[in-house]
Amino acid sequence: MEITESVPSSRVSIKLDFSRPMEGHNLAEFTLQSNAGSTDVTWAMSGPMPYVAKVMTVFLDMDKMIGKEFETGLSNLKTAVAAELEREIASLSGAYASFNRGDIDAAVASLDTQIEWSEPPKFPGGGTYHGREGAKQYLTQSRGAWAEVISEPVQFIPAGNRIVVFVHARVRPRDSNDWQAVDLADVYTFSGWKSGRDARIRQPAGRAALGWS
Repeated sequence: MEITESVPSSRVSIKLDFSRPMEGHNLAEFTLQSNAGSTDVTWAMSGPMPYVAKVMTVFLDMDKMIGKEFETGLSNLKTAVAAELEREIASLSGAYASFNRGDIDAAVASLDTQIEWSEPPKFPGGGTYHGREGAKQYLTQSRGAWAEVISEPVQFIPAGNRIVVFVHARVRPRDSNDWQAVDLADVYTFSGWKSGRDARIRQPAGRAALGWS
């Protein structure tokens, strides 16, 4: 088995070589298609069919023979992706908690080392920051501009290789006892579904202020 092509969020092609019960050389393809906030996965296999195999298809229902294996494989894939998604959401939730208690090092620990962190130009310190140190710089100055800052994630919405986080943020200016609040939408792009802490948040793809109160 050899992965011959891998296009993130689109397609994975795998070369399969069989020696039993008969020699065969096939291509398996997993195709990913975005569909209303979820992802449809199609698993297909193709390859040359020798004469003996053609004869077998006359007497055997191949769909009944191996169809259940495909269904089981796709079900296992769905379970694995769901578990990884839960880990990613937990990682994001932990990052917000770390930011709220002022532990910026912990807040950026799960970020990809090559992260591009983008903030709208109209935001204080708006612009693009590169690498964990860049993200740390932005978060540090973001907290430093206020006497107190609290960013509470309200909802996590998976969308392909991205997670949208609705955030309710509250800030208190240094010269005031009054709090201001803003609802934000943060968008994170992931570098790939990997296991455990090897999965890294690659990029906050954008942020939008939904309204002040």
